[in-house]
Amino acid sequence: MNGLTKTVTYAAAMLAIVLWGMSFIWTDRIFDYGVPVFTYAFTRMSIAAVLLLIFTKATGKLQHIEPADYKWLFLLGLFEPFLYFIGESFGLKATQSPVVTAVVIATIPLFCIIYERIFCNRRINRLSILGIIMTIPGVLLVALEGGSASVDHLYGIAFLFLAVFSSIGFSVNAKRLSAKYNSLTIATYQFAIGAVLFLPPFLFGGTAGINEQFFSWEVLYPLLMLALFCSCVCFVLWIGILRNIGVTRTNIFSALIPVVSAVAAAILGADIMTNLRYCGIAIVILGVIIAQRD
Repeated sequence: MNGLTKTVTYAAAMLAIVLWGMSFIWTDRIFDYGVPVFTYAFTRMSIAAVLLLIFTKATGKLQHIEPADYKWLFLLGLFEPFLYFIGESFGLKATQSPVVTAVVIATIPLFCIIYERIFCNRRINRLSILGIIMTIPGVLLVALEGGSASVDHLYGIAFLFLAVFSSIGFSVNAKRLSAKYNSLTIATYQFAIGAVLFLPPFLFGGTAGINEQFFSWEVLYPLLMLALFCSCVCFVLWIGILRNIGVTRTNIFSALIPVVSAVAAAILGADIMTNLRYCGIAIVILGVIIAQRD
């Protein structure tokens, strides 16, 4: 990978991480207004699928899928968004903490290394391991300082780890599909499948959430931001990043998500920044930089 491609790839990764860091705050705001999980998930996936379908059709970017790849596309949509969003959403509702949610999600690169070592027999270089290990205490300093990580329901953590493992399943399948299809095509089918999978739970437990409050700007604004930026833009970028630098190196950037969440919460007045948190941010950023070294 040449220098320009590497620079563009890392810039795309940082944009995706910033948007995903904001996603926990936007999602928490939606839940504060009493929107059920499946109402939120189905509408977000549907909006994202429609937006991507319109764009790919208009630009001629939607590619034909070979029948042999249908199963991989289904697994892609099953892992993420379906299982991932169930884990993340119920985990966020249970822990009632965007930062705690982001911290658990930040363990994704650690489990990626374990997966690639056991199932792919891939040798992971020492700098990647060192960088990932470094991010863990940094993430803890960002999340735990000030007591913001108090968790009342341990099952919320279990749901969050469902999201972690689903993310790995998504990454593996997205990497496989990205060798044959462009990112826009993969993301379009991904969210279309996700919307279909979320339709039954929405019909059985989410239709009550479609009420007058749901159509208020306080709910629609974060929902549209999540669908357009955190779904459409982020996943199109992320699939391309997976293609360029692989599963583990891509997911190492996940360690930065709680950093963005904490900073954004402080800017919005929902939390405060302290010296320990600044120290944690510096450690996480240094760890991510080291982990990307060859």
